[in-house]
Amino acid sequence: MHTLTVRVGEKAATIAVESRESVREILDTTGLRVRAACGGSGSCGACTVRLVGGHANPPTLAEYLKLTAEERAGGMRLACQLRLTGDAEILLEHPAPASPWKSISPEDLPSIEACLPELQEHVLGVAIDLGTTHIRLSLWDRRQGRRIATRSGGNPQSIFGADVLNRLAAARDAGRAAELRNLARGAILDALHDMLARDVGEVTPMLAEIGHVVLAGNTAMLALLTGRGGNALLDPENWQQPIDCQPLDQSEWRSLWRLPNAHLEVLPGVAGFVGSDLMADLLATGLADGPPGALLVDIGTNTEIALWDGEVLHVTSVPGGPAFETGGIGFGMPAEFGAICAVRRGGAAAFELEVIGGGAPAGFCGSGLLDAIAVLLKADVIKPSGRIATEYGTEGYRLDPANPRTSITGMAIDAFQRAKAATAAAITVLMAQAAMPPERVGRLVVCGAFGRHLDVANARNVGLLPDLPDAAVELFGNAALAGCEEVLLGRQGRERLAELAGKLSLINVTLVLSFENIYIEELRLRRIPITG
Repeated sequence: MHTLTVRVGEKAATIAVESRESVREILDTTGLRVRAACGGSGSCGACTVRLVGGHANPPTLAEYLKLTAEERAGGMRLACQLRLTGDAEILLEHPAPASPWKSISPEDLPSIEACLPELQEHVLGVAIDLGTTHIRLSLWDRRQGRRIATRSGGNPQSIFGADVLNRLAAARDAGRAAELRNLARGAILDALHDMLARDVGEVTPMLAEIGHVVLAGNTAMLALLTGRGGNALLDPENWQQPIDCQPLDQSEWRSLWRLPNAHLEVLPGVAGFVGSDLMADLLATGLADGPPGALLVDIGTNTEIALWDGEVLHVTSVPGGPAFETGGIGFGMPAEFGAICAVRRGGAAAFELEVIGGGAPAGFCGSGLLDAIAVLLKADVIKPSGRIATEYGTEGYRLDPANPRTSITGMAIDAFQRAKAATAAAITVLMAQAAMPPERVGRLVVCGAFGRHLDVANARNVGLLPDLPDAAVELFGNAALAGCEEVLLGRQGRERLAELAGKLSLINVTLVLSFENIYIEELRLRRIPITG
């Protein structure tokens, strides 16, 4: 692993580099960007940076063509051609305008071995995971089976509320329903334009080359996007029934998204409380391909859970609220520069804070909040009840006494407790309903908000995950997007989805009498026993 230090004016950020990507690709996964318009070939010459020091590849032919001898002698490089061979430092003198979209790190995405060599036209395809808090997309060359670009950004519908019920209630008004619909559609189109402009080099001609779009999401997100099924979801009687969220008019969608040749496929949800995002998770992780005792937990604003007993997939979902993605949390923020992403106990009662990009902490992302609560619990600063044991005033307990934005407040702890209690109680009830003894669970797949950055030990210690050994736990952060990609790249993915649907048993755990009592017990910050 190498370290890239990026200086912009008086500020500096440090990025850990795990792959052989270009500096332009590395920066695209952060809040920093260079100007780019050629898809990384070096032909536009716009992505200039200054290599201040360190170890990198020598200038390429494209750089000799686009940069003068004086510029090269002064350390000027094209970011799309620059690759680290060791630690390095660059100066970003002409950054691109800020964007709400970031590339997804390659380490957070699986390799998918599939392609459609028989395609003769419209070979591009797009996979979309429409989440409550975030939207994730990938652009593919389907004929070659090559992932061209990815993007992740916030779902702008959050202005109507962090949870789906607030948005569904707002959508009762026709005007607001149209606004919610247009917010999601506009965001997807914006991300698509961003990928084509930066990673391909053309937009309008390439929109016509997109032949297939596959989209998954929880049922409420699908209803708000297509304008169908939202009112039915407001009636709990429909939560265990399939909800038709399919768009009525493909031509309207093609026109709105300016995709004249695309087949738009919205993967259907299973029921009101189980969406197609869980089905995509199951497809990508192969949960039902292995032995019984496999558990999947997709942690997010809505948490989906599946348990494979060897014959049946028992599935459920619970609203966790936005705490896992730090929405509505004091000093909560996305996993971007300035976010505390990990917390460890230091010496002399101090705490070590890992901050994305280095520098002063500006708040907590989801993994940082979980770590902070777990570390403070072990230090007896937070009691298992969630109460802060020391005098901390009205601003919370500061991990760094000099920085108020490192404060863990009672409200943040309470929101986290409620989200983790709903998840833990749902897991317990699902295993009981499936007659699966806890000790038979041998595989736990964790998808969703935390991705591969989840500290499994801390998640166990606060009771978010069952007390399984590390070897049994797999982190799969973008499973829903990967499932959409498998459908995009061939008929086999769609056939496997149909097979999975035939193995489902839906369980609404909130209707199980014991759920409420277990939920109350799981509000305590403690490990979940895995032995019966």
